Amino acid sequence: MCTSIVEIVDAEGAGKGEGGWFVVTRAVVSWDHPHHALLEEAITIDFLNPVLEPAARVAVELTLQSAKALSAALAKAIAAAELEEHGRAQSIAAQVARLSRADEEDALNWIEAVSDEK
Repeated sequence: MCTSIVEIVDAEGAGKGEGGWFVVTRAVVSWDHPHHALLEEAITIDFLNPVLEPAARVAVELTLQSAKALSAALAKAIAAAELEEHGRAQSIAAQVARLSRADEEDALNWIEAVSDEK
């Protein structure tokens, strides 16, 4: 029996299919009968670009337990990446603040030097 459990999201990335690498624009996640895995039902994840030929598709069929483990691993990697990005943004902000202070000090020194000349 088909479950009609399907989630579709826009995606940005690349996948490697039969014809080589292609731009991925969509991901489809479903719970249904697999086409290749020897399972009664599976979580199927398709990465595709509907504008390209049907070969521009990468698919996986996972057990529910494997899909849960993948979901947990994705959540951990995403959380770590967000922390990394946040740290990088803070570092850039600190550098800009230091440069701004240096520019301010240079301006004040210049004003002081010009004032002393008069």
